[in-house]
Amino acid sequence: MPVDHYENFPVASFLLPAHLREPVEAIYAFARSADDIADEGDAVPVMRLARLNDYRRALLAIEQQRPFDDPSLVPIFERLGRNMRAFKLPAGLFRDLLDAFSQDVGKTRYADFAELCDYCRRSANPVGRLLLCLYKADSPDNLALSDRICTSLQLINFWQDVAVDWQKQRIYLPQADMERFGVTEACIAGGQVTHNFSALMDFQIQRARQMMNEGAPLARRLPGRIGWELRLVVQGGLAILDRIEANGYDVFARRPKLGKKDWLRLAWRAATR
Repeated sequence: MPVDHYENFPVASFLLPAHLREPVEAIYAFARSADDIADEGDAVPVMRLARLNDYRRALLAIEQQRPFDDPSLVPIFERLGRNMRAFKLPAGLFRDLLDAFSQDVGKTRYADFAELCDYCRRSANPVGRLLLCLYKADSPDNLALSDRICTSLQLINFWQDVAVDWQKQRIYLPQADMERFGVTEACIAGGQVTHNFSALMDFQIQRARQMMNEGAPLARRLPGRIGWELRLVVQGGLAILDRIEANGYDVFARRPKLGKKDWLRLAWRAATR
């Protein structure tokens, strides 16, 4: 499966059992393409929302087992529907993702951390829950730990992409926290790594790290290669936070990311922890 976007974390990697690569790729194709509708290109908001509504209708068609209204969606949704039926994947989790992508079209600021976490509940947590369904490991305790990991991963992505998101006129740093630490939008627009901005970023990094560490025991609960894959994902997220700190919280000069050498080091760490 071609992955046209830079991803922090492996998608349907060799660590996944072969029989799960197809459903994981189907979920990824759905989520990535829907996210692109909200984020990429120069379409006006009303067109973006209309296209996401096409996705909702296609999802409903899967549930009702009827033909799709839009032939262009057949490749993505025929594959998705086949895997939803085979693995009993809840349609509500896919709707949550679409709700989050639709929210991205119009909402560009978040009042406080609780509001941001509600977005993560729909933008990130469904992916972890779907994977646990595939693994037949979706117990209430596992789902709760997965939510911690997935929300943390989403937050980490926000903190590494402060400059990228500003180019889209979005700020995911909670407004209440910006006010508390004395960081203005002008500071972000100017790419200013002030003492106040560094303190704000450190606060958010510690939040995300604590959340990741709270969810990390899930990786030891899952058996074999699946657990190893999750340990690698957890280590990748923590490494991004380390990289932001090592760069002096400067997410403007260069986007913190991981290279091949980093992944080799993280693979060793995941295997020994």
